[in-house]
Amino acid sequence: MGKVSCVSIDRPGPGEELNAGPPTVPRQAATVILLRGGAQALEVLLVQRTPAARFMGGAWVFPGGAVDAHEGEGDRAHRLAGVRELAEEANVHGVQADDLVKFSQWITPAEVKIRFDTHFFLVSAPEDADVRVDGSECVDFVWTTPELALSRQREGELLLVFPTIKHLEQISRFDSADALLDHARGLEVLPVTPRVIGSGEQARVVLPGEPGYAVGAGREPGLS
Repeated sequence: MGKVSCVSIDRPGPGEELNAGPPTVPRQAATVILLRGGAQALEVLLVQRTPAARFMGGAWVFPGGAVDAHEGEGDRAHRLAGVRELAEEANVHGVQADDLVKFSQWITPAEVKIRFDTHFFLVSAPEDADVRVDGSECVDFVWTTPELALSRQREGELLLVFPTIKHLEQISRFDSADALLDHARGLEVLPVTPRVIGSGEQARVVLPGEPGYAVGAGREPGLS
């Protein structure tokens, strides 16, 4: 794989157009961090969005997408959407909604036009998982350790966006998939809203508690 143009870890991702007007209402979404390795190791599945996509084109992400209307509302809807997206984007079947372990909730910054309220889940891959991409929305996949994915991002070999990088950084603290899942089962998940400060080439993303994070007039709070 050749080198790709890379997005700085604190910059908005490709296709994230900044919004100068009132905040867009976030669309409900689910993302699944598929794990393998059991008690011995920890790898995660990343899929590559088609470079032709206007939003996050070419980025390597965890499988996921928006909640469909027929999936309802609330936690159950996010779980059903996560299971469906695993099947559609990675051909992973056999995961049940109740198998998913809630890990985090990220809301796209109010300064960005296209926004999602994304619930992130963890789950171990079924033993018979036969990962394949659909070739249209997603064009490639890789099983990787979090450390290797982050290293390849720094070298310009993988295009990763801010939420993916931050989740990989969190996950990299664990030695095995089982240890990560055990940790996540005891978490109290609170929603986090990063902010984009500055504009143009100076725009950067900051998290609650980081220098420069402040609630602007008419904007949403960073942590609900």
